[in-house]
This record gives sequence, C-alpha cells and structure tokens, in this order.
Amino acid sequence: MPLVRCFSPNRLLASKSTDQMLAAVAPSLLFLAFLLLLLVSFSVPVLKTIYLFRLVAEVSASLFHTSATGAVRFGVWGYCTSGVDISIVGINHDTSAQCSQAKLGYNFDSNVASALHVSGLDNAISRTLTAVLVLHPIACVLTFIALIASLFTIWWRYTGLLAALVTTVVFLVDVIFVAVVRHRINSDSDGVIQLSWGNAVWLTLVATVAIWGSLVGACASLYACGRWNKSVAFAVSL
Repeated sequence: MPLVRCFSPNRLLASKSTDQMLAAVAPSLLFLAFLLLLLVSFSVPVLKTIYLFRLVAEVSASLFHTSATGAVRFGVWGYCTSGVDISIVGINHDTSAQCSQAKLGYNFDSNVASALHVSGLDNAISRTLTAVLVLHPIACVLTFIALIASLFTIWWRYTGLLAALVTTVVFLVDVIFVAVVRHRINSDSDGVIQLSWGNAVWLTLVATVAIWGSLVGACASLYACGRWNKSVAFAVSL
C-alpha cells in the first residue's frame, strides 16, 4: 500500500512514525493472508500436510484377532490415503499410501472405501459439493491483486473489500462442507469412522481476519492523515 502522506511541514516526528506504521499494516496483513490462502489452495493431494478434514477408521474382529486401521486426508483437489495397517493373529501387513489425481471435484470412491475398510458411503462426499472448493484459489488470486494494488494506489480498498468478502464466503463454505460430511459419516458409519477438522480450515479463518484487518488499518491510516491535514490547515489560517 502506498504510504498515505500527510503534507504537513511541522508535523511531529512521533506522529509521522505512527502514521507510517498504520499505513504499513495493510500490505503486511495482505501478504500474510495471501501466503495462507496459497497454502490452502495447494492442499492435499499437492501439499500432504495441509488438509480440510481427516477420516480415521479402526475395524476389529474377534475372529483370529483381526484388526485394520486406515486414514484419509481430504483437501481442495483430492485426497491422500495413509498406509493401511492390517493385523491378523498378531502378524502385521502394511500397505503403501497413495493420493488421488489433483482435479476439480471428487467423491467417496473405492480407494477411500478400501483405505477405511467400509462400504456404503458413496454419497458422503459428492463431486458437486467438492467443486465449490474452487473458491479457494479465486480468493487467493483476489488477495494477491489487492496486495499488489496496495503498493501503488490508495484505491486498492475496493479490491481488498472484494477479497475479504470472497474469503469470508470460502471460510463459511469450508465449515459447512466439513460439517455436512461429518453428519453424513456419523449417520452412515455408526461411529466406526471418526472425522477431525484439518488445519486448512483454520488457515482460511486467519487469512479472513487478516484481510479484514488490512482494511481497518487502511481506514485508520486515512483517518490519521485527514486529521493532521485539518490541523495543519487550521494552524496556517491563524
């Protein structure tokens, strides 16, 4: 963001430093928001440590003391299964982890069912529901545009407001998406599968707060500038 300049020859040094600090808040917060949204946009299966939610299943049977555990992480573009651990009479058999191809829209397919050792959950996740997650990279692009614009013009606030609104919608979509999947999983699996929230949801929340914070910082900077200009104009008129 361009530092909002208050053209006052007699302005105090301390006040000048405060004004510059307020002006620097916006681009700093926008840069933070952009990085967070970029990480979420490249979540599972691209970045395997960033995910929206995680499903964990542990199935056991008394016959031959058999048990099996598996987990699947879901992101914006797909999912990654962890290695499946199967134990039969105390003998462990592990299978390797694998990830789906990165694409827009995915569902609860046979690979997920195999990793979790369950069936009948085909409707838990739909392509239509996951296709809405494309809003993540859109919010990231808008935030980047607002960041670049904030370095050269004071009119970036309109782009920043649009980015803030879209990012807020994205966070709400994440919360609703995970909540819907959790409800369907609990209803169809009888508690066999446990869902835990992923870090991508909270990264999006922090990005949302950061963008709104940048707008507040910009307004505070403009207010401080206008107040000093009025003070200077009054002093000159005396």
